[in-house]
Amino acid sequence: MTDAMTKTEPGFLHHFEPGTNAAGAPLLLLHGTGGDESDLLPLGQAIAPGRALLSPRGRVLENGMPRFFRRLAEGVFDEQDLVAQAGALAGFIAGARTRYGLAAPIAVGFSNGANIAAALLLLHSEALAGAVLIRAMPPLSRPPEGSGLAGKRVLLLSGRADPIVPAAAATTLATQLAAHGAEVTHQELAAGHGLTDEDVLAARAFLAG
Repeated sequence: MTDAMTKTEPGFLHHFEPGTNAAGAPLLLLHGTGGDESDLLPLGQAIAPGRALLSPRGRVLENGMPRFFRRLAEGVFDEQDLVAQAGALAGFIAGARTRYGLAAPIAVGFSNGANIAAALLLLHSEALAGAVLIRAMPPLSRPPEGSGLAGKRVLLLSGRADPIVPAAAATTLATQLAAHGAEVTHQELAAGHGLTDEDVLAARAFLAG
């Protein structure tokens, strides 16, 4: 079954690739600012061959560039919109799981996509089975309390030379997710904000484990 570039009830334009590896959890691919539903497909195929891939396009535009939620400035998020968009994305995931017959997915997010994935973990833990967060920072200034991530594995990949995400911010996010019960692996790579081969290798090893 293939169904690309369609809309589910919550209205996310998306790409879906059915998998051949029934034992592996599907991947939810969440692009960065200016990306779209095709951006992370090569990454998903590289880090988890054979898994089903579900890749939505962010519904918010910033100077014509798709994002998953609004921001007020670099690194300053519109948290009201973030909460609303995270709820809409959780609804999309639930609808897509029914439509395509999927298990709970593992989110693989980059930059803005990693931040909305982190918000999903904190606000809608039931939506995801785990996550790979590449260049993420804390999405919420006051995250809710909870333990809904118990037993869920999260890989956080930060760059030592990242000019956008300070090292302390990545460490704070790792602490927040662990406080919610997640099994967090935080790796600092010799990288800036962009994707590298090290990210691919780390994500592949994490998902294989």
